[in-house]
Amino acid sequence: MTEVVAALIWDGNRFLICQRPPHKARGLLWEFVGGKVESGETRQQALIRECREELAITISVGEMFMEVIHEYPDLTVRLSLFNAGITEGVPKMIEHNDIQWITVNEIPNYDFCPADEAVLKKLQEQEMTREH
Repeated sequence: MTEVVAALIWDGNRFLICQRPPHKARGLLWEFVGGKVESGETRQQALIRECREELAITISVGEMFMEVIHEYPDLTVRLSLFNAGITEGVPKMIEHNDIQWITVNEIPNYDFCPADEAVLKKLQEQEMTREH
């Protein structure tokens, strides 16, 4: 099983999503910033490193939002998604094809990686609860 971490970075009512480069597995699908946990790293350390490498930002990692286990044809991932905030820098496209700030209501406009579907559903359910 591959340990993967991702960040749910908020700016007001919008959160950050990143489009995978076309040449990678699941190319051009959208995802949360993050990546694999290297040996000897905590999940939080991995997330801070990935955000620095992929977006040139420094983040503070908060509570875990949720954990998902997803089986792709080529690998099984355990995705730990953490709430996070940017403490330094502005996101830059270093590795991604595109980056966007979207609201929960805009989720249907984007094609996400299958592992993120459960996360998106939880975000949408929370939004519906907030609106009523």
